[in-house]
Amino acid sequence: MTRHTVRLMLGSLLVAWVAATVPAEAHRKPPQPPPPPFVYAGGTEAAPPSCAGNLEVSSDSLIFKCPPTTLSMPFAAISLMQYRSDVSTRVSKLEVHFRAFPLKQGGKQNRFFTIVYTQSAATHVVILQVAPQSMRPYLAEIELKSGKRVEVEGYEYYQ
Repeated sequence: MTRHTVRLMLGSLLVAWVAATVPAEAHRKPPQPPPPPFVYAGGTEAAPPSCAGNLEVSSDSLIFKCPPTTLSMPFAAISLMQYRSDVSTRVSKLEVHFRAFPLKQGGKQNRFFTIVYTQSAATHVVILQVAPQSMRPYLAEIELKSGKRVEVEGYEYYQ
């Protein structure tokens, strides 16, 4: 055997040994974080439709952060909060300019968190789509910090 052949064989063995000893996890992509639970489904705000983000409950307001938009809704200005399977007729009949409105879906699973508030003498509506398992932890915190009730459609049992 020539030196060149020996070097190729040793190189191949070294590569095979490294591949066998490096754990398979080192070759995998790192786990992706879960998508944000709240999606802007409609309302009067200039947020892009289907913009996914997070809802923060501060001591004095609800803050929806969805790059590139941040919507702040002070508790003192909120007149209605609903969590329903669709948008109520009470909200849809408001005399405001909806920039986007979610498709009527209905069903027996709550999915729309609607917030109506007044700011600068104008009525604003924010409709967020969120799954029940993501919304449940927020319900009590929102009611506790705001001192206001979230109207929940009675299809589901909340513990």
